[in-house]
Amino acid sequence: MAYLRKLPNSKFWIGGFTLPNGTRTQRSTKLTDRKEAMKLVMKWEEVSRNRTTEAQFRRVISDIHEQIHGNALSSPDFDNYATAWLERKRGEIKPITHSAYRHAIEEFVAFLGDKANQSISYITTTHIASWRDGSAKKASARTANNKLKILRTLFASAWRDGLISDNPAAKVSGLKTLESTRRPFTLRELSLILDAANEEWKGMILAGLYTGQRLKDLASLTWNNIDLQENVIRFVTSKTGRRQSIPIAEALRKYLEALPSTDNPKAPLFPSLYPYGLKTGGSSVLSQSFYQLLENVSLVEARLTKDLSKGQGGRSAPRIKNEISFHSLRHTATSLLKAAGVSESVAMEIIGHESADISRNYTHVEEEAKRKAISLLPDITNSQ
Repeated sequence: MAYLRKLPNSKFWIGGFTLPNGTRTQRSTKLTDRKEAMKLVMKWEEVSRNRTTEAQFRRVISDIHEQIHGNALSSPDFDNYATAWLERKRGEIKPITHSAYRHAIEEFVAFLGDKANQSISYITTTHIASWRDGSAKKASARTANNKLKILRTLFASAWRDGLISDNPAAKVSGLKTLESTRRPFTLRELSLILDAANEEWKGMILAGLYTGQRLKDLASLTWNNIDLQENVIRFVTSKTGRRQSIPIAEALRKYLEALPSTDNPKAPLFPSLYPYGLKTGGSSVLSQSFYQLLENVSLVEARLTKDLSKGQGGRSAPRIKNEISFHSLRHTATSLLKAAGVSESVAMEIIGHESADISRNYTHVEEEAKRKAISLLPDITNSQ
């Protein structure tokens, strides 16, 4: 039978009740009114005696909260909370990051189905782990882990907002991932690709090799980013927001100087590729185009054509793992710099890698050191 007691130095009533196994337990009601405290303890015992489900238990607690405080516990459904959270994050993170957040949340909502319309407090570690495993089967363990991090961030916000008692996504571990299978291009492979590339892709390849930068950032370059007098390329990376200043290698400079002149500093270096460098999802289109180039010179196997209207391909399709892609130019640049004897800190500064061991806050690389490093790279245009 439910009962109340008070500790000598506490203003709150302690409630005691019997658990289903017959043992008795006590909890503080956090209430000073004896009548209201007894109501709460009797509800506790009723819930315990009836072995209610989690959902029923939460409803009972909400009812008790409303009886005592005059309002029910605030508990929005997951879909509505996620929508509001994404809107709130829009001004806090980069557009490309927000797009990744949105896609991950949309996939989780689709996975939940009708459960997405239930209280966010009903989402369990089981739901999240099951979705994680499904994501890994469709794409990769690395992709699934990245999406899991996004859910952890969302549920952490819900916890700070007082809507859940803990973060269920934080209890779900990431999946074990394999080491990257990416490798650098050989100089012979680069020669083959350059021979088969059109002028714009030839420039993209040279820029990728001699700067080590990502596909999206290179495609969105304009003449504003090029300073031929100082012989540097300056831009801000879209992924990390890092300001880059990279000396222009001689082979890349020759290519730039041969391009049609323009008085418009906002004119793109690669006009047909430029729109894809700016829009969400454009990197996928550029990657596919480069992959086709690799197919043309027989460096990769041909991909089967996907029909998106029939649900084939797209973001949810399994990723085809390949040793080489445009990102391999980043590996190639790093490998060539190190092979030329360039120090770790200088190579990192040029490529844009961050490290726990070498922080930009404490390591400052002089421009002359970067120029010397770039000058050590081989001119692949002379090997064609």
